Amino acid sequence: MRSRSNSGVRLDGYARLVQRTILCHQNPVTGLLSAGADHKDAWVRDNIYSILAVWGLGMAYRKNADRDEDKAKAYELEQNVVKLMRGLLQCMMRQVDKVEKFKRTQSTKDCLHAKYNSSTCATVVGDDQWGHLQVDATSLYLLFLAQMTASGLRIIFTLDEVTFIQNLVFYIEAAYKVADYGIWERGDKTNQGIPELNASSVGMAKAALEAIDELDLFGAHGGHKSVIHVLPDEVEHCQSILYSMLPRASTSKEIDAGLLSIISYPAFAVEDVNLVNVTKSEIISKLQGRYGCCRFLRDGYKTPREDPSRLHYDPAELKLFENIECEWPVFWTYFLIDGIFNEDKIQVQEYREALEGILIREKNGLVLMPELYAVPPEKVDEEYENPHSVDRVPVGKLPHLWGQSLYVLSCLLAEGFLAAGEIDPLNRRFSTGFKPDVVVQVTVLAESNQIKNLLQDRGINVQSIADIHPLRVQPARILSNLYTMLGRNKNLKLSGRPHRHIGVLGTSKLYVIRNQIFAFTPQFTDQHHFYLALDNQMIVEMLKTELAYLTSCWRMTGRPTLTFPITHTMLVDDGTDIHPAVLATIRKLEDGYFGGARVKIGKLSEFLTTSFHTNLSFLDPDCDLKLFDDHNDNCNSPDSEYGDYPADFCEKDSQDELDQYINDVLQSTALKSYLPPTSKTTTEPPVFSANHSTEEILSIMAKTKGLEVPAVSMSLPTKVLNTHRKSLNLVDNPHFFGTKDHENVLHLPKDAHGDLDCRKLVDQLKECPTLHDQADILYILHILKGADWDTQLDGQYGVTVHCLLNELYRKAGLNQEWGLIRYISGILKKRVEVLAEACTDLLSHHKQLTVGLPPEPREKIITTPLPPEELTDLIYEASGQDISIAVLTQEIIMYLAMYVRSQPSLFVEMLRLRIGLIIQVMATELARSLKCSGEEASESLMNLSPFDMKSLLHHILSGKEFGVERSLRPVDSSSSSPAISIHEMGHSGATKTERSGITKLKSEMKQRGSTPSSPTSSSPTGSGGDMSWGDRKGQWLRRRRLDGAINRVPVGFYEKVWKILQKCHGLSIDGYVLPSSTTREMTPCEIKFAVHVESVLNHVPQPEYRQLLVEAILVLTFLSDIEVSSIGGIIHVDRIVHMANDLFLQELKSFGATGSILEKDAATGICHFFYDSAPSGAYGTMTYLTKAIIIYLHDFLPSTGCAMQ
Repeated sequence: MRSRSNSGVRLDGYARLVQRTILCHQNPVTGLLSAGADHKDAWVRDNIYSILAVWGLGMAYRKNADRDEDKAKAYELEQNVVKLMRGLLQCMMRQVDKVEKFKRTQSTKDCLHAKYNSSTCATVVGDDQWGHLQVDATSLYLLFLAQMTASGLRIIFTLDEVTFIQNLVFYIEAAYKVADYGIWERGDKTNQGIPELNASSVGMAKAALEAIDELDLFGAHGGHKSVIHVLPDEVEHCQSILYSMLPRASTSKEIDAGLLSIISYPAFAVEDVNLVNVTKSEIISKLQGRYGCCRFLRDGYKTPREDPSRLHYDPAELKLFENIECEWPVFWTYFLIDGIFNEDKIQVQEYREALEGILIREKNGLVLMPELYAVPPEKVDEEYENPHSVDRVPVGKLPHLWGQSLYVLSCLLAEGFLAAGEIDPLNRRFSTGFKPDVVVQVTVLAESNQIKNLLQDRGINVQSIADIHPLRVQPARILSNLYTMLGRNKNLKLSGRPHRHIGVLGTSKLYVIRNQIFAFTPQFTDQHHFYLALDNQMIVEMLKTELAYLTSCWRMTGRPTLTFPITHTMLVDDGTDIHPAVLATIRKLEDGYFGGARVKIGKLSEFLTTSFHTNLSFLDPDCDLKLFDDHNDNCNSPDSEYGDYPADFCEKDSQDELDQYINDVLQSTALKSYLPPTSKTTTEPPVFSANHSTEEILSIMAKTKGLEVPAVSMSLPTKVLNTHRKSLNLVDNPHFFGTKDHENVLHLPKDAHGDLDCRKLVDQLKECPTLHDQADILYILHILKGADWDTQLDGQYGVTVHCLLNELYRKAGLNQEWGLIRYISGILKKRVEVLAEACTDLLSHHKQLTVGLPPEPREKIITTPLPPEELTDLIYEASGQDISIAVLTQEIIMYLAMYVRSQPSLFVEMLRLRIGLIIQVMATELARSLKCSGEEASESLMNLSPFDMKSLLHHILSGKEFGVERSLRPVDSSSSSPAISIHEMGHSGATKTERSGITKLKSEMKQRGSTPSSPTSSSPTGSGGDMSWGDRKGQWLRRRRLDGAINRVPVGFYEKVWKILQKCHGLSIDGYVLPSSTTREMTPCEIKFAVHVESVLNHVPQPEYRQLLVEAILVLTFLSDIEVSSIGGIIHVDRIVHMANDLFLQELKSFGATGSILEKDAATGICHFFYDSAPSGAYGTMTYLTKAIIIYLHDFLPSTGCAMQ
């Protein structure tokens, strides 16, 4: 017998350690590890981490085998790993109904459990008795399932198990919007069972999705059917959310040591090296101690001051745990493994020595890793005064299996038994490596030969959809429908992927389906859904955004291929020419650069070899999947309306099931034409006079129904948007304008009982002079009879109100009448198909949303992602009677989401986006620029094209000056409102003194006695001298109003407020108090604290007044740096602002000001001119606020005069 080599002896030592500390807890029947001798529960996360040492040891034996017994030992250890992974699979497959439910509800009650009985695989506690929803645990399972399969273990045995794993992928796909209990099972750190979005969960899910994508679960023995498919857009969502959160861990934890598993081994989820380093240094500086790292700040777990008799903490109690949080040695093993992966020898040396000092050695030579080190109860105060000075004692489980396992793994790596690549066979560790530039391949396709010829006349050669046969092109929604088949399984009652739309990364791959190659056009070119795709400038804008997105986010091999269709809606002049914006775009694409992205334009056939192909084998004929068995209740998604690409050029006889299925989905969206054309020659009086608002229509309908409608008016400060649309284009019969008597103008036909006669109303559709009138009639029918009422127009059956509205929507689209399009979208309750995703994007970038106008019962706050239906209902409810506002709200949420993805810097220091106020500000801005009344401005706002609406929003967010021009409409357009376009303005040079306003005012007053109109009078055109003082008048008022409406605060504002609260009892703002006790619960950089401050500020309805209060608080915060221990009890911020205002007025009077310059705002009592003063400068608002604060806090400030300059 050969003697054992030195390395063999050391390996045997580790094997003994693993056997006695880890494997002795493995259940012989299920393979699960119990948490310890006294604990019979098996936690999913702990089990996976605890088995890693066994997996690593098995590989080490296989690699360093001295003799045959070593190979046998390797096999034995590897089978222990397989047994555990299959045990966990058993536990989860028993809860298959939860996986199915969770795909729809994402509720904490419908999730997989976090722990199971280690001897039976059964559940241990009820659904609501534990924080079960822990996306990171399920993700960790999938990540290691992928890694272990790649290393050669065979864990999955049957195709049923494959479909179950595919459904687990759908389960974690939504991680970027699921608030869960996180890695510590606590959720919010007050431990009251409040789930929150956790960076550790999002990151682990991203890593798992990337690792398992296109992986064959049967390893080398599998085929197409055992491959897992992941949609790249979901991965990208997780990534962008993760980037927006780090280094924060969640809303209540500003940093968490659990993030080590994300930025380093095992997930390597972050690709930006700087972000990894920032997060790492935050953890070291804020959490590292002498015995390990704390999990997060103010973590009370197992500290001497924790009350073990109750689960939750009182919010104010958290301050008790400051500086005495327990330290966990397990995090040092993460640092150690991280050092090995980064080849940082110093880091490895440092942490190995540190670990040696805190491990506990037993008499029999075993080395044990304690769970945590706590401060001894008698030394708590000493540690609180001088952190890290007291010697701590080990508490909790010994050994802590998770830590023990990672310790053994780190030793095997550090001593060279394993190479880094062996425990990371999928190469996740290179995620921060260099990435080559992405070139996007673009194929422009003409929808028909006519369009192809028009392009040829312009010297642009493209193929038509017919030319590229046998390649096929379909719209993205077909791909969404096909993907709903993925992961279906009758035996397990699994329904497949939920019907979600597919993003641009998904449509930029080529797909092989039943041996045919398919390309899909991106979602934004699909006009079936929302009206944005009807605006050609908007399409070009979205193309630009998507190309930039592809350049930065494409991770797959090969190049992305974007198929851009030129459709009949991109034609102008009755179809004789192509829209100039589209032409210009194609020319730019030919240059090779467009919107900052490198592009290559060419034919689809040329790109076949360089593109990425995905084989959708689950659609193959030999799979037991029936395309038709139940697609009717699944695929006719309600948002389908009208025609499509010409049927896909297949001979009828050769149509297999797939072609039939695709044509069926397309057919369900084709449209027939029923509506009579508008009559231009009618002598009948029009149905509605010009001045009827939606509300009047509603109240008339209510009377006919015998109901009373409360007259809720969405009136804004400038009476904006209170009427729905002002005038219809009734040029034919001017003599009806004067009449006011409802009954005679609204020729609402009555039947014998004096009720409204709906049949006659249908006949009046033929006599309407405009599309608007037809819309109004259909709206009345829609409310009285419902969408499915059969109008029997012209004696045809099956012509429902819904059909007619859809047809009217299309006509309005062709005429580009945006006001009407929004109105009909509102009646049809259309919703942006990506509304829920857009909303989630904003929320997960830590922005809260409110819809509707302030104050609060009407303004609805959205703080967690909602399912699409609930979200739409909430928006319609908050918009009151006004359906156009509801549609506009959705549109704006969508633009905000586009900007938060592409220009996150616009949203710095904004926490809550109040859509109602933003719409209000947009209308006020239009009124200011067009010098028109509020009603006209709201009309103009509704008629802006989506592209202009998006530009206007961008100007408001970025605070740029912009100009609005009126342009003439084409004569045949039936809309009466002026067409306007928005463009940027250069900075007109204003000198510093001009900006500070008041010096200018003095000279103005000497020159003439004229008084300017007050900037906030009810109509913006208050008096003739409105612009008499040059364009700069009203500039600071406007700035404050914008900042107040979009809730922008100065950088570092919330941390400064936290410091002030340490020195007083609270701040009172407009009657609401922000108490100092909040600092006992929350730490300064916590988002939760910022949201709390924000919610107190949001009680102030006037945006400009809110902004002055913020300025006052900012001046107050300068005091927190002075060496004063206290600055009094409750500080009334509004009093300070009013004192400053009085000082300002006194000074104005001393200059001899009179009249409307001294005019006060009725609501707040602040002088209009004070609102419009610059913050800085001798006469700036800051000067007066500072003086006011000195008077207010006179007793507390140091007596030396030089303290406040």
